[in-house]
Amino acid sequence: MWPEAPIATHHTEAAEDLSAPDRAIAFIVRDEDGVAVGFAEASLRRDYVNGCETSPVAFLEGIYVRAEQRKRGVARLLIQAVEGWGKEKGCSEFASDADIGNDVSRRMHAALGFEETERVVFFRKSL
Repeated sequence: MWPEAPIATHHTEAAEDLSAPDRAIAFIVRDEDGVAVGFAEASLRRDYVNGCETSPVAFLEGIYVRAEQRKRGVARLLIQAVEGWGKEKGCSEFASDADIGNDVSRRMHAALGFEETERVVFFRKSL
């Protein structure tokens, strides 16, 4: 899902996240044959989260559903699982982000009940 990062980085981050279940969680949906067809990763963010007014906030770090399984309710199941986890952790808000050019992700978020709160362009300058 994040091809720009080395696989070792993914392993390290996953191990850190899963070692702290009070802070992060992952959900997997499997088909009737036990094959993983989608996953979602979420965390609790206690710092400022764009568009939110409370803390902590359940934050969708990533979601992926195999192309052939899309539009079958898999993403909805994953989002509902994260929502439940967030409520258990005392959250009253659930946030996410998407690349400004990722129309598929933005449409999925809207279909699952998220509302767009702002658009941001990040800048950098070498020194």
